[in-house]
Amino acid sequence: MKMHDVQRPPTRPQRYEAPTSIEHAVALLAQAGDSARLIAGGSDLLVELDRGAHNNTDLLIDISRVPGLDGIDSTADGGLRVGAAVTHNQVVADERCRVIALPLAQACLEVGSPQLRNRATVVGNIVTASPANDTIGPLMVLGATVEIVGPRGTRTQPVAEFITGFRKTSLGPGEIVTGLVIPGKAANTRSMFVKAGLRRAQAISVANATVLVRFEDDGSTVGSATVALGSVAPTVIEVRLDQYLAGTSLDADSIDLAARAAAQAASPIDDLRSSAEYRLRMVEVMVRRALQAVANSQHASTWPRRTPMLWSEDFAGRFAPPERALGAIAEGDQIEFTLNGQEVSVAAHPGSTLLDFLRDSCGAKGVKEGCAEGECGACTVHLDGAAVMSCLVPSARAAGADVTTVEGLGTPQDLHPVQASFASCGAAQCGFCTPGLLMSASMLIGEFDDLDRNDIQAGLAGNLCRCTGYGAIEAAVALAAASQPGEAR
Repeated sequence: MKMHDVQRPPTRPQRYEAPTSIEHAVALLAQAGDSARLIAGGSDLLVELDRGAHNNTDLLIDISRVPGLDGIDSTADGGLRVGAAVTHNQVVADERCRVIALPLAQACLEVGSPQLRNRATVVGNIVTASPANDTIGPLMVLGATVEIVGPRGTRTQPVAEFITGFRKTSLGPGEIVTGLVIPGKAANTRSMFVKAGLRRAQAISVANATVLVRFEDDGSTVGSATVALGSVAPTVIEVRLDQYLAGTSLDADSIDLAARAAAQAASPIDDLRSSAEYRLRMVEVMVRRALQAVANSQHASTWPRRTPMLWSEDFAGRFAPPERALGAIAEGDQIEFTLNGQEVSVAAHPGSTLLDFLRDSCGAKGVKEGCAEGECGACTVHLDGAAVMSCLVPSARAAGADVTTVEGLGTPQDLHPVQASFASCGAAQCGFCTPGLLMSASMLIGEFDDLDRNDIQAGLAGNLCRCTGYGAIEAAVALAAASQPGEAR
């Protein structure tokens, strides 16, 4: 009898290793074989392990500490190389990405919440290969290639060929994706990503579309056009629109023809998020609106004035690797790290999440479990200067790191400004979500000195309140921000 996900016992790896070179990672993977799983951000893998998937997994190989994998670099042709450990928020924060790869930046901004984007990687989105993943379509239309290293050397492959089926890729045994290469932006091109979800944040795509139009030298006549559609077929599909748009000036009639053709190419299913009929309708609407925006040079107009990252000034989107190699960490080994300003040494439990480790082994009961899958934000903590969902971080990632929980924000005698404002505004309510909100808010008020309501809502998008009293919460954050001196970063 097949068990439902919630009935399966969780998979608890007993060993963790953080290699400091990609060659070491390849060697570890070759040695361990099917009993090992690679992890970087962990936003998909840890949820799967908690649901009992990959039940033969004994070793987590964490490549997030490999130097050089967390960088975005310019290439000789004016393009970009995005390392395997680059997070969605790094892409959002990088001006080069918005200029060279706007639809990728737009898609990254739509992923989850600030805390999730601080850990989830773009390469992880590709390797997971779900048709609902937001960044696949942009990378396809931008002509990105995947860099792969394995026992037989290195190879590259277009993203469209790398993904071979529903949640399937061309990765062979022992192979690791080390990065993505996006070619330089071609002249006279405009592109845009659009998405339909069931809510404004933390929403998996009901459908998404990425359009790219190349204009002739006159800047108004279409030379070629393509659209990539997500969440409407077993894989993200790419549809050429040249026969409807080439030679036109993106007039209303040609746009209508192209939008209907895009919808006809989709083959969606009914599921919990949407009916197939609604998805087909949304594809037509989204493609039409995206093409209209491109025609009017409004493809970048949806980019917000600024985007809260929930990271400290010295973080800059990159988790610093340790100064020395950690070596292998097994069950019961002592790991050393800083917790709320104090150096601690605690017995490791590699199979647990940082959430469970902090609560059960470190006594940090203020860290709450609401959903255990990165949806609610109750477990938000600060890791090396960034707000993250601790339910989606492997516990051994704490080794050599700096971790702050709500217990480290302030004391009853000396409250942190957000704690004081939550008390004075009556924002605590039942209190379950409050620790996570305080951790997000304490980062947010340090980012800008003139927070407005849009900033507050965007910064707290990853924190859900069961009591639905967001008005008092927003007021508390605004009050705390107003009490902070300093200039916006």
